[in-house]
Amino acid sequence: NEVKDEAGNTYEELLDRVFNILRDRDNNLELSGDRRRIVLRPPQPLLETLGLHKSASRCASSPTLLLSSSVNLLHPFFKLVQFPRSTGTWIALEAKAPSEAISILYRILENPSSSSEALRIKEQAITNLTDLLRQENRAEDLRNLLTQLRPFFNLIPKAKTAKIVRSIIDAVAKVPGTSDLQISLCKEMVQWTRAEKRTFLRQRVEARLASLLMESKEYSEALSLLSGLIKEVRRLDDKLLLVDIDLLESKLHFSLRNLPKAKASLTAARTAANSIYVPPAQQGTIDLQSGILHAEEKDYKTAYSYFFEAFEAFNALEDPRAVFSLKYMLLCKIMVSQADDVAGIISSKAGLQYVGPELDAMKAVADAHSKRSLKLFETALRDFKAQLEEDPIVHRHLSSLYDTLLEQNLCRLIEPFSRVEIAHIAELIELPIDHVEKKLSQMILDKKFAGTLDQGAGCLIIFDDPKTDAIYPATLETISNIGKVVDSLYVRSAKIMA
Repeated sequence: NEVKDEAGNTYEELLDRVFNILRDRDNNLELSGDRRRIVLRPPQPLLETLGLHKSASRCASSPTLLLSSSVNLLHPFFKLVQFPRSTGTWIALEAKAPSEAISILYRILENPSSSSEALRIKEQAITNLTDLLRQENRAEDLRNLLTQLRPFFNLIPKAKTAKIVRSIIDAVAKVPGTSDLQISLCKEMVQWTRAEKRTFLRQRVEARLASLLMESKEYSEALSLLSGLIKEVRRLDDKLLLVDIDLLESKLHFSLRNLPKAKASLTAARTAANSIYVPPAQQGTIDLQSGILHAEEKDYKTAYSYFFEAFEAFNALEDPRAVFSLKYMLLCKIMVSQADDVAGIISSKAGLQYVGPELDAMKAVADAHSKRSLKLFETALRDFKAQLEEDPIVHRHLSSLYDTLLEQNLCRLIEPFSRVEIAHIAELIELPIDHVEKKLSQMILDKKFAGTLDQGAGCLIIFDDPKTDAIYPATLETISNIGKVVDSLYVRSAKIMA
């Protein structure tokens, strides 16, 4: 119904009258021509609170669950009030508290209406309710929401069901301290998807469950889950999911220190990724895992190139993993004795975006390596414990770097001596005597220098480098030449006898 004033004029007629008055008063006003005129609709009435309007309270029994498309459902807090109009719409009003908005959204989901418009509204309500519960850190309510929505999932397509389930699981993951809850939630959803025969969703939830089990260090259970899942996915030839599963299996084997199987799984992931389009984030994850495996094999130059590729992908996506890729790049530079390049990489345009504790830790390690100072190295490990020792990849490589630095410092200190007390070396290097004595014995056994430990006197005796006797190589060469002569004579005699 058109809105009219007391004289019976419509809104459009009143608007034309206003423009005619303006044209009559100012002929130079550019109001005419081929320009398109924008017609403004009359303002719509909005209720202020739930149940305060008499007409709203009279129509509370209506089951219609329709929402006007002009209402912005993305607003975090809102009220939905039933308002009887010819279009049968709902009017959304801002709520005063998140808990009030949550209760209203729950009431929308409880409505039995199953029309197409009602289902669309419920989908939007689920999205907003999930965001609100996540903001309130109500992980248990998110879990109960998934159980409550199971009858609703039978009314919508399976693809939308999968999207909603995965979004709610992701929302639970964003609530801190919910790893056990996520595992139990995924196990519940796997059982439900098996009962409902939703294979597509079950496979993805199982992959998520295996990832959670790996984070909880339940490696054997995660591997047994993945072994059956890989066979099933390969049979269905779902390449994108296969890339995720192979990559996850590679991480699992790496955590178990099984490098050959980790490399085989990564190769399978790369093979599957080459035949399809892989999202940049997933490609960055593959490059990151490749760099980690190459670094484990001491191939730091190749590892650096993979880390650089991963950093570029994550940096373009503004992914938080970009700082870890950059951190591992700096680690590779330090391990190949190019610590001087670390400061240049950090001060570059890309590096300045990620300046923080992670890069400061690597810079401190690089300074200690450049100065060959164990004291600075230990200070860096102590000051940046969370960034260095709690990162298993960095910690593993820095342990070998620490041993290398210790050996270099010990060789430099004992070089002027032929006999020196172990206590004096420990005082110079500022380390415990037992630690220094143990390291010296390892270096002697590894033939890093010639010497012996006199534990009775507490001294280290260093021998001169033994001169190699040339008789033994010459003798071996003579025997080798005699063998060649005998072989040649045998071949000639065989030809004569033939």
